[in-house]
Amino acid sequence: MTVFKIFLVGCLLAIVSYTSVTVATQGWNLLPVFFGDMAEMGWPGQFNLDFFTLLLLSGFWVAWRHQFSISGWTLGLLAVFGGMLFLSIYLLVHSYKTGGDVRALLVGQRA
Repeated sequence: MTVFKIFLVGCLLAIVSYTSVTVATQGWNLLPVFFGDMAEMGWPGQFNLDFFTLLLLSGFWVAWRHQFSISGWTLGLLAVFGGMLFLSIYLLVHSYKTGGDVRALLVGQRA
């Protein structure tokens, strides 16, 4: 679990750093670029579509983990729009809340 937590912190730092530079140089204009690449039907768009479906899976998993409650759907939306920035923090928090129990971390209250 320690290696996993270190990985999550590394991802969080990398995403925050990279995003900060990107926003500083290109602004907050993500969605037109993201969906524009998909509309062009090239490799950047294919990657974005693949990534977007992964974000949707992440959001559904978070909502499912919270038994599709209102807070679960809210957290799920945050997972979709926050990506790894959200998920790294979410998993770090819950890895501590579950005491490192991987089953509880994956399935929530169902454990």
